[in-house]
Amino acid sequence: QVQLAESGGGLVQAGGSLRLSCAASRTIFSIDFMGWYRQASGKQRELVAGITSFGRTNYADSVKGRFTISRDNAKSTVYLQMNSLKPEDTAVYYCTAVNIGGTSSWGQGTQVIVSS
Repeated sequence: QVQLAESGGGLVQAGGSLRLSCAASRTIFSIDFMGWYRQASGKQRELVAGITSFGRTNYADSVKGRFTISRDNAKSTVYLQMNSLKPEDTAVYYCTAVNIGGTSSWGQGTQVIVSS
């Protein structure tokens, strides 16, 4: 497991942008998968975006074209650039990491609130 710390959440108006950061406690070269999940009030946690150790990315249909996940291995950090934010993007966003052995780690979450 690795320790994960999210940051970058906050309050933004619809159409605005935020960049979330997920800093890992160790190198992410060996981490098989890192991703961002979100959980809105009253809803289950859902995958927003993911990136593998090979750089392959995937996105939820609801965020394709608006969100971009990226990684900086030198900084042991994964980012989620969120553009054209909508009120329905309001949620707590969680970073997760799964190593090649299948062990999962989760951050504490960062709140994103998008106002109309």
